[in-house]
Amino acid sequence: MLASLNYRPHHSWIEKIHPAARWIFAFLTTLAITTFWDVRFLAFFFLLAIVQYRLARVTWAETRRAWLVVLLIMFTMIFLNTIITGAGTIGAVMQSGHPILVLPIRVPLVGWETTFTLTVERLWFALAQFLRIVSIAMLFMIIPFTMDPRVYGVTFRKLGLPDRLAFTTDLAFRFIPTLSRDFMMTLDAQRARGYEIERAQGGLIAQIRRVAPLLVPVTMNAILTGEDVANAMDLRCFGLRPRTWILATPYRGLDWAVIAFSVALLVGSLVIRYGLGLGDFWVPPWLFS
Repeated sequence: MLASLNYRPHHSWIEKIHPAARWIFAFLTTLAITTFWDVRFLAFFFLLAIVQYRLARVTWAETRRAWLVVLLIMFTMIFLNTIITGAGTIGAVMQSGHPILVLPIRVPLVGWETTFTLTVERLWFALAQFLRIVSIAMLFMIIPFTMDPRVYGVTFRKLGLPDRLAFTTDLAFRFIPTLSRDFMMTLDAQRARGYEIERAQGGLIAQIRRVAPLLVPVTMNAILTGEDVANAMDLRCFGLRPRTWILATPYRGLDWAVIAFSVALLVGSLVIRYGLGLGDFWVPPWLFS
């Protein structure tokens, strides 16, 4: 039996909007965000994402693990790849720079010498990256916590995907909690037989051998579950004709307003960026002093 993601109604204003309209808003707003490197424009999208996040009424306990993943991504992209190495910056940042920190570094033992230079442009670019990543993360993070797992399939069908692809996406979302449930059941069963995963010590080969009693049953069970679902769908002649959805709901006035706002936001961003030539990387002149 397939499991579903944990969901509890928050009775928020966001949940009154059709899930398909919320996906459209998230996708189009993300496209609009990625057109800008100017902090002034990114600050607007950042505030817009904060408003949506607050209206969703999700708690820190619910989103803590998701934020840990976002923090890991930001640490890699911003701190390591931009501030430390500068490899993740654009040409405008690499070609010019106003140093604020010049630190000579000498590697022990080998005697290598290098100089770490931190510029105003690199720090400001890191701020732009932070606003982009956090804004996009907040747009999509609230969706699984404020969307009933039973409507994933009908939502993607509402977005125009074929029945097969919409139902496949629905199964993919349900496969994640199913795999987690099977893993915990297998772990408890193996512990009842005396297995202790905490004692997985030694080299790489030894650790793989110790984890094998968990990975093999979970993998085999996932394969068998997938075959059972595929056989059940074939026996019911899935895909021979368009299917119906029990929870299918039409768009309402609020949903059309959200979609229209999303389209206008994207079109306006494209006009500002490519029509007027605004929104490229920008640093306040007063920072150079």
